[in-house]
Formats: sequence, C-alpha cells, structure tokens
Amino acid sequence: MADILIAGAGLGGLTAALALIQRGHRVRVFEQANELREVGAGVQLGANGTRVLIALGLEAAMQQVVCAATSKEMRLGTTGQSWRTFDLGETSVERFGAPYWMVHRGDFHKVLLDAVRAASPEAVRAGNGCVGFSQAEDAVTLHLASGEAVSGDLLIGADGVHSRVRQQMFGPGAARFTGIMAWRGLVPMERLPPHQRRLVGANWMGVGGHVVTYPLRRGEILNFVGVVERDDWRVESWNEPGSREECLRDLANWHEDVKTIIRNIDTPYKWALLGREPLNHYAQGRACVMGDAAHPTLPFLAQGANMALEDAVVIARCLDLCDSPAKALRRYENARLQRTAAIVRGSSDNTKRFHNPALGNAEGAAAYVEREFQPEKVRQRYDWLYEYDALTVAL
Repeated sequence: MADILIAGAGLGGLTAALALIQRGHRVRVFEQANELREVGAGVQLGANGTRVLIALGLEAAMQQVVCAATSKEMRLGTTGQSWRTFDLGETSVERFGAPYWMVHRGDFHKVLLDAVRAASPEAVRAGNGCVGFSQAEDAVTLHLASGEAVSGDLLIGADGVHSRVRQQMFGPGAARFTGIMAWRGLVPMERLPPHQRRLVGANWMGVGGHVVTYPLRRGEILNFVGVVERDDWRVESWNEPGSREECLRDLANWHEDVKTIIRNIDTPYKWALLGREPLNHYAQGRACVMGDAAHPTLPFLAQGANMALEDAVVIARCLDLCDSPAKALRRYENARLQRTAAIVRGSSDNTKRFHNPALGNAEGAAAYVEREFQPEKVRQRYDWLYEYDALTVAL
C-alpha cells in the first residue's frame, strides 16, 4: 500500500483518488478552494471516459444526472441548415462498448466527491492549496499555503491548467493566445421554444467562429459554448462574467436559434483560449502531473475530461505493476505521452475545420460538409479516441 498525495480535487484528482483508494492505497487530496464544487458548464464523456466511470462503480449514480443525446448534428451558423453526421447517442454502446454521456460539471463532480468520501471519509481536505513540493529518495513532501507540510510516497499534481506542481517540475511553459475566445452559459430547456428542446448535440459552424450546444441533467438544461475569433480578451478563466449584449454582438450574424439561446442565458461567461505545446515528460522522481496540469488542450475534440479519467486509471494500474513509485510514474508517462499529444494537436486542428471560409454561403457549406464529414473521415478522426481502453491498454 502506498501513501499518495494529490494536489487538486477537480474531476481528474477525484477520479485518481477513487481508483487508488479502491486498490487499497492511502490517499489524501488537497484542494485550494474552500468550497468543493465545480463551475457550471457541460462536459462530454465519450466511451473512453464512461467505461472508466463504469469500472469504478459509478454507473448508477451517473445515470441519475447525465443526458445521453440521441444524436449529433452539424449546422450552418447563418441558415441553420443541418446535417446528421454520427449517432454517438444511439450507437456508442454498440460500437465502443460504453455510452456517450453529457453532464453538468457540478453534477459530475458531486458524484465523484460523494464516492471518494464514501470510500475514505477523511481523504479530501478543502482550503489547502499547494504552493510547492520537495522530495527525497524515500518520500515526497507537499507544501501547503497554510504553511503545513505533508509527506507521502507519491505526489500527483492534478491542480489544473495553472498547476503549481507542473511549474516547479518543468517551468511555467509558453502559453500561446490562439486569437480565439469562448462564451459559455446554461439555459433551462423550458425557456426555449419546443423545436429547440430536442435531445441532440449540435455543432454550428461558421466563418470565424462556431457554436456547440448539447443537453445536460436528464435534458433539463441546454449547455451553450460560443467560440469566436477575438483578440482583445486574454483572461484564461472560466469565472469571468460577460453580458448577453456583448455575446449577441459577437454572434450577430448567426441564426435566430443561436440568438434565442443567448437571450435566455442568465449570465454568460467568457474565457480566452490559450494553446500549449505538449510536454515531453509528466513525471519527475516521486511526483507527476495529470489531466489539465499535464496536457491542457483546446476544447475542440471534447476530450479534456476524458484524458484526465484515462490518466487516473493508468496511474493506478502502473502502481499495481511496479515495485517503486518512481518506476510506476515512468511507466505512466511512457503510456500516456503519445496519445495525449495526439489529442492536443487534433483539438487544435479542429479549429480550422469548424471555422472554415468555405462555410460563408449555403452552397459552399453543403459541399464542405459533404467532403469533410463523410462517415469514413469522421471514423478516422474520432474512433481512435473512443476505442482506447485505459483499463486494458498495454503498459
């Protein structure tokens, strides 16, 4: 049994904690925030993520809060013309052996937190942010903002895109502003007209931007993300409020259905999208990073949370296979570097695909969608994501 320290009680940190507790390890999770909750936004969980959650015993709890969309469709931002591209909702279990879920981050976080606390009531400590760490040959010590120092056998940095653990291990890293910012918001379905209450995920494409909508919480709310090319907002935070008026200005030329959604958001939030080159290492001695701390990614493949779930299980499996923490973390690093780098780069590539100039008129858009979203091309871009099984992949 190892004594494991985790910095960060987000989705990745809690999943790692649960996987490790279930394997008999002692786990202590230290979270900067005083209140353990996630901000209101949607998360898409492909089969590669949901099979992890099911294996951890969370299927029943997740079924109470998720929405399994019936299909996904592409839509033209100006006219609303739609193309049904692939039916992950109906065929995910059949094709990949696990469902495709859409879930509110707060609901998902609560399921994980409840499971961790049920397995180990004292495991999670809020209001204890990480400021750094030190390590010796036989232990690693996490230094907290309170001045306290706690030691264990292994440290997992799950402390997000601005990770203190990663900065100490590998430096701050260069973040490149992409020239893109995103709006996000939630709308109760009952506020929308009937034709906008369908349980489908939609990707609206256009010149200079795209919009993603999908249902959450059993279909009771709609998640909205509006991505626009704007270089005057560079704050990388999910908690910066904007206004409906500003959001409507950014999407002034879009279809009335998009504008209806925006008008019914109570408070839209905005954040700048920064790109980062993938790291060459995730581990250093008895410490490692995972999730957004290891491989922050643009949200254009909907794989950020899924990668964190994969990381969590792979770390736990590597500890089962190795006789020392350092060996386990090297094996984890080797198992994850290539896949996560491919996802980070693939997410960046999708920016061009969703914002293509060919989408400027209906005729050009139809030809573009016909060419770029042929079933075979869609399978090439997505199947490798969902087929990956963190529970059985060779380590």
